[in-house]
Amino acid sequence: MSRAVYLVDGARTPFLKARGKPGPFTPVDLAVQCGRPLLARQAFDARLIELVILGCVNVIADEMNPARVAALRLGLSDRTVAFSVQINCGSGMQSIDTALRYIREGSHDIILAGGTEALSHAPLVLRQGAVEWFGDLANARGPVARARAMTGFRPEFIKPLVGLERGLTDPITALNMGQTAEILAHRFGIDRRVADAYAMDSHRRLARAQEEGWLEDEVMPAFDRDGNAHLRDDGVRPDSDMAGLAKPKPAFEPPHGKVTAGNASQITDGACWTILASDRALERHGLEPLARIVDSEWAALDPAVMGLGPVLSATPLLQRHGLSRGDIDLWEINEAFAAQVLACLAAWQDTDFCSEILGLDQPFGRIDRDRLNVDGGAIALGHPVGASGNRIVLHLANAMRRLGARRGIATECIGGGQGGAMMLGAAR
Repeated sequence: MSRAVYLVDGARTPFLKARGKPGPFTPVDLAVQCGRPLLARQAFDARLIELVILGCVNVIADEMNPARVAALRLGLSDRTVAFSVQINCGSGMQSIDTALRYIREGSHDIILAGGTEALSHAPLVLRQGAVEWFGDLANARGPVARARAMTGFRPEFIKPLVGLERGLTDPITALNMGQTAEILAHRFGIDRRVADAYAMDSHRRLARAQEEGWLEDEVMPAFDRDGNAHLRDDGVRPDSDMAGLAKPKPAFEPPHGKVTAGNASQITDGACWTILASDRALERHGLEPLARIVDSEWAALDPAVMGLGPVLSATPLLQRHGLSRGDIDLWEINEAFAAQVLACLAAWQDTDFCSEILGLDQPFGRIDRDRLNVDGGAIALGHPVGASGNRIVLHLANAMRRLGARRGIATECIGGGQGGAMMLGAAR
């Protein structure tokens, strides 16, 4: 049994740039902020939601299984099963993919699938030496043993490490994510100025979408405990220009690297939810979907070139459906780094890469820039890791509806050497 699955609706918080200290919202706070207005505007009773799935990477100690905590805070029944998923940058898309499979096989009709991340709340981590010292102190028996253990204290023990920095470093290759983008920039000859120009365009596209009101149904205001209203993605720089983008020094491979703070995604807090439903649920509750979720694909590759994940996941997805590049009206490629997105575009046009890695008889071809990330991306609005995959699927659906597109693909690279892609079709 295989049923059609639809994306009925969705909403997200504004993506809020981390500013050197914990932001106003935890991961579950963020999920609740956009979840409440989303559920309130539905034509069906929220108690009909049969399952809640939430992507989250940096789970904080007070919110173990954030999907369950969010579901209960959203007022769903305590009988509603909720679980969290984690596949790094693909977590928000994984929640949709899991929901897709449940509904397609016929076991569920309405599922709430989302992603959330508060990177500003990433923990500070003790150094290993400090952990061992605390252990010795805890195990010391008697005053003499405790005094002896105290002598092992070192001043550096009180200087913690930033957990996020360690989390963004691949444990297999010992490369951080920015360094993997530098490898791709070198492999495909991505110039710094080209990367900066891409970043400038991302900011300008998002600023235009905000001013035109294209995000009004998608972005829900968030209100913190101090009564402050957060209305828009606050990392966008509409006045971004090439002169300003030329100033930052290479962040990962000085002095000649191509990746800078200006052409990389921002460290950000944010959440996003999507509601998925079967055709039976559409008919029963009179729902009008945004898009049909056609299919998805996951891929794995060398972690050192993880940024090519979109190429390795999206290409077989199209092949399985007998489609070519020209059959896709809109693309969303998560902008981890400008150099990474540009490397994907270059790989699809590279004869040797397409032949040796993708097994194609000829290059996949060029994706037109006016079909890609039409309203900007993570360079302008940020990359809250657990939420981004959900956001790009939701925004693709909204953009397709606005522009009258028939097919679209949302795809992302995934830290650790993986990639995910999801194909959407017109709702009817």
